[in-house]
Amino acid sequence: MELFVKVMNVVNDIVWHPVMCVFLMFAALWFTFHLRGMQVRRFGDMLKCLTEKGDNKQDTGLSSFQAFATTVGGRVGTGNIAGTATAIFMGGPGAIFWMWVTAILGASTGMVECILGQAYKTRNLGELTGGPAFYMSNGIKNKKLGKILAFLFCIAVFIGPGFLLPAMQTQTAATAVNVAFGLPFVVVGVIMTAIVAFVIMGGIKRIGQVAEFLAPVMCGIYFLITIIIIVLNIGKVPGMFGSIFASAFGKDAVFGGIVGSAVSWGIKRGFFSNDAGNGMSPLISATTDTSHPVKQGLVQGLSVYIDTLLVCTCTGISILLAGTYNVAADGAGASLLVEHVPGIQYGIAFMQEAMSVSIGKAGAMFLAIMLFIFIFTTMLSYSYQLESTCKYLFGENKMVVTIVRILFLVFCMFGILIDGDTIWPMGDIGVGCMLWVNTFSILLLTPKVLKIVKDYEKQKNVGLNPLFDPATVGIEDKAGVWDTYVKQKKERGDYENPQLGYDKK
Repeated sequence: MELFVKVMNVVNDIVWHPVMCVFLMFAALWFTFHLRGMQVRRFGDMLKCLTEKGDNKQDTGLSSFQAFATTVGGRVGTGNIAGTATAIFMGGPGAIFWMWVTAILGASTGMVECILGQAYKTRNLGELTGGPAFYMSNGIKNKKLGKILAFLFCIAVFIGPGFLLPAMQTQTAATAVNVAFGLPFVVVGVIMTAIVAFVIMGGIKRIGQVAEFLAPVMCGIYFLITIIIIVLNIGKVPGMFGSIFASAFGKDAVFGGIVGSAVSWGIKRGFFSNDAGNGMSPLISATTDTSHPVKQGLVQGLSVYIDTLLVCTCTGISILLAGTYNVAADGAGASLLVEHVPGIQYGIAFMQEAMSVSIGKAGAMFLAIMLFIFIFTTMLSYSYQLESTCKYLFGENKMVVTIVRILFLVFCMFGILIDGDTIWPMGDIGVGCMLWVNTFSILLLTPKVLKIVKDYEKQKNVGLNPLFDPATVGIEDKAGVWDTYVKQKKERGDYENPQLGYDKK
């Protein structure tokens, strides 16, 4: 087993090589440039699209807000707490600034993959479905390459969010609750698995309904906790922000020597936390009934902001103000540059200490409950990602869907029986492979994305509510999932409108 763990760690280091950060940042800058900063200049549209409801009555789908909440639930999890704490440990306070940069630029990547997920969605067992495998196999010009990429992506989903990461999430939740309340691992595992089972067996609609309630509540409570910590440490706030900005550019006297680590760990943890580019969010957003793909892309861009600019920032501020952190001197942790909490392992423990110092023992217990809820909503997102992938591989097959749901629950329970050192690297490999395959694919599909966005903006510029006809951008809709909106475009006279410039009559 020891040899297996070593091999997995080596493969994980290859998949998550520092060149990945360069690749992901390149993609984020590429889309930001080609979309002319759409994730910033269309921020108002993000908010408007969030509450919009579709008119498609043929299929079961999520509302824009339900898809947003489900995606936020999937993005927000241990990465926002442990990941942010790790960034501070490895790169100092300046890593927070580079996480912000990653969120603003990475929102463009998150938008693009969700636009494509919507544009190439289809119908399966009466539900809207889609995702990277669909736009890879149907959108990439070289069909053989597209199918190979789609197959590789499906394998990565099975390895990561499909089976191994749910086990790790259960273990994390069980550990946190055990430390805070003393409940045995088995009890926590059974409770988590039973609740997840009740929700996912109800299908995507029930998942959306639960996420619609929990995601805003948990993010709101986490934000309020941060406000309390800020109020309790109000005198430290100016110095804290000064340290973040100064150390981000190597101007801080203490952290100036690790500015490279601040940049690299801020970018790495930022992308790891917000999931932009790994293909998870398009699997959810494809289930949404909306009148134009760009609308759901904008909504999912907003979810990246919520994840990193809100939740990760809350974690970072809480830890920095409470002073419950250490900072590595070498970017690896072999020696310490700053040691505020001797003997405390970096990660979730930094936030647990911050809660204990600021609020008391009740704060640490409350964090365990919050973490349980964060992980629960992440599991719901994972389950549907796996289910959507199986629908691509096996088509309309109720038995396959049922078997996959049961296997998913087995792996959730499996998390209380294994060692995190064994399963974390394997899960990370799955997510890392998803990032490489999906980001490469959406870069290939840039021309198609630009056509879809141009169609949206032409309609907005002449004062129309954007409606989508896939045929106008060269996409074949065999399942007819866009028929409702094509009909509305015809009734509105879009094809005869010279300002829109459609060739189709």
